[in-house]
Amino acid sequence: MTIRALLIEDDSALAETLSDYLTEVGFDIDFAYTGTQALNVLRTHRFDVIILDVQMPSLDGLSTCRAIRDKLHLETPVLFLTARDTLEDKLAGFNAGGDDYLVKPFEPEELSARLHALNARPKLPGKAHHELDGLIVDHQLRRAIRDGHVIELHDIHFRLLSILANEAPKMVSKFDLEERLWQGNPPSRDALRTHIYRLRAALDKPFKNELIKTIHGKGYRLAIPN
Repeated sequence: MTIRALLIEDDSALAETLSDYLTEVGFDIDFAYTGTQALNVLRTHRFDVIILDVQMPSLDGLSTCRAIRDKLHLETPVLFLTARDTLEDKLAGFNAGGDDYLVKPFEPEELSARLHALNARPKLPGKAHHELDGLIVDHQLRRAIRDGHVIELHDIHFRLLSILANEAPKMVSKFDLEERLWQGNPPSRDALRTHIYRLRAALDKPFKNELIKTIHGKGYRLAIPN
C-alpha cells in the first residue's frame, strides 16, 4: 500500500533528494517549503505521515507541529528532521507533538524504515473536528452537521468553513482568507464574497440564525449558536 507523506523542508535540494528516493521505494510525496504553507496544505489534504524539518524561517518546525496538533487537531504521525542532537532538543520535539526524531545526516533507508514504522502504528481516534454548540465541523470526513442535519458543501466552501471554525469566535480578515484559499490570488475581486454568500446559504437553510458574521470592511467570523 502506498504511503502518502507530506515533506516540509525549506532546503529545496534536500527536499528533492529525499523525494526522489522515497518515491522510488513506493511513497507518494507532496511538498511544503514553509510551516505556513504546510498548515494550508493540511487544512485540505490528508496524509499518512508528515516529515518536518525543525529549523525553518518564520514558523519553525516545533511551532508548526504544535499548530498541527492544537489548531488543526490532526493526529497524523510527525517525524522531525534536524541537525540538533541533544537530549533537550529531542525532548522539545516530543513535547511539541512529534512522534519520532531523526538527526541529520542520516541514510535514506533509515528514514524510510521509520516512516513505515510510524504508519504501521494503530490509528487512534482523532480529534479532527470542531464542535461549536449546534454545529459540528468534521475535518476528517469533510462534512458539516448542524443540529443533526448533514450539510453538503463543495470543496472550497468546506475549506472556507474549516478556516473560520479553526479561528472561531475570532474574526478572520479578508486578506487572510484569500491568502489561505488562493495563496493571495483570488480568481476575481468578488470571489470571496460570492463563496461566503453560498456558504451562508448552505449553513443557514432552514435555520433562522446566521452563523457567519460580517465585520464590515475587515473580514468574517463564525458566531457560535446560542
